[in-house]
Amino acid sequence: MTFVPTLLLLCTVLFALRVFGQVIVALWAPRWLPAMEHWYSGLMPYRYLLPAQLALLALMAVIVADVYRAEGLFVMAWWESLATPLRLTAGIYFLSMVLRYVLTMVFKPERRWFKRTIPIWFHMVLATALWSFGTYHSL
Repeated sequence: MTFVPTLLLLCTVLFALRVFGQVIVALWAPRWLPAMEHWYSGLMPYRYLLPAQLALLALMAVIVADVYRAEGLFVMAWWESLATPLRLTAGIYFLSMVLRYVLTMVFKPERRWFKRTIPIWFHMVLATALWSFGTYHSL
């Protein structure tokens, strides 16, 4: 499956756009981007969320670099033993976000389809990245 590294890269780029889009909104609030309350659920204050997102983005970038170079910590053979648990975790993560979206639509129909659901969609992107990483090691 040669598309797996590309999918992992795509997920990383999409997550980077999400993180930097939110930074732009936090700093300048341009009218062409959704308002700040659309970008995150508020469960974690943004001053803590942003460093966590940047750390995750850096990790994802290192993983992508290792995969494309076919060398480094994240392509070592011992990851193969974690391929199935990674994919299973990714599947549960993704399906839980689908459930979260369905429940949001049921209990907060004013948010249809994309209003204040950016976090849900990007958790799905992260779940897809995790699945891609696990799939890479199962090939």
